[in-house]
Amino acid sequence: MGLEAVMVVVDNSESSRNGDYQPTRFDAQADAVSTLFQTITNGNPESSVGLMSMGGKGPEVLVTLTTEHGKVLEGLHRTKKKLGGSSHLKTSIQVAALALKHRQNRSQRQRIIVFVCSPIADEQKELVQLAKKMKKGNTTVDFVLFGELEDEETQKKLEAFNEAVKNNDGSHLVVFPPSSKLLGDQLVSSPILLGDNADGAGGGEGGGANEEFEFGIDPSLEPELALALRMSMEEEKARQEKKAKEEEEAARKASLADVKEEDEAGPSGSGDAKDDGKKDSGDKMDTS
Repeated sequence: MGLEAVMVVVDNSESSRNGDYQPTRFDAQADAVSTLFQTITNGNPESSVGLMSMGGKGPEVLVTLTTEHGKVLEGLHRTKKKLGGSSHLKTSIQVAALALKHRQNRSQRQRIIVFVCSPIADEQKELVQLAKKMKKGNTTVDFVLFGELEDEETQKKLEAFNEAVKNNDGSHLVVFPPSSKLLGDQLVSSPILLGDNADGAGGGEGGGANEEFEFGIDPSLEPELALALRMSMEEEKARQEKKAKEEEEAARKASLADVKEEDEAGPSGSGDAKDDGKKDSGDKMDTS
């Protein structure tokens, strides 16, 4: 992943108490936010992540842009204690964009990731206008719409926003219905973390299309297989690195042992020579 400044907006409205994601939708978000943070910062240690909530009386910046995972976890913990109210999507995106303007590293790409699990009251026309403004300001906006939809209009509004903000590099809308899988695990194989190659909409024909995807598999069509292959690759890489370290350590110990033997042999040989010299000298004295 590139160098980014990312504001993550969580939905802490009354709908986040729903249990179609275990134990609740908010807990599912908390797990997913940790996955996002680790993936973003592992992709580039200089990237930073901030946290906001959009429920209750209004949006709240919980954590400004940071590289410390602990601050994000603390912000999630504080938010969990005050779930309720309705969501304020439009205002939240505006506040998130303002927070990104204050990033210290101006070379960081601006990005907003919004979790949505509640009805959106904002008018579609207003959201589309905001989307165009975000696109003009080179700010990508990703939506994670999850859980059983309480209002079909919500998805339509997000789709309209996505169409208006989307460019050649980012801004995705992913929809996850209720599932026994962790929300974070679903995100791992989504375009939000894998990029445009995960869309599965590439124009290639035949086997050539698969070359665009890691392991030759479209993660959007086979998310579980793609995740399993990625984990297997990481485990194999870790095993090889461990083996290489063990071999390096064994070689180092063997080298130290050889040096020690040489050091011990040196003084011993000198001592024998000195003893022989003393014996010869003594013989000469006796002869005289």
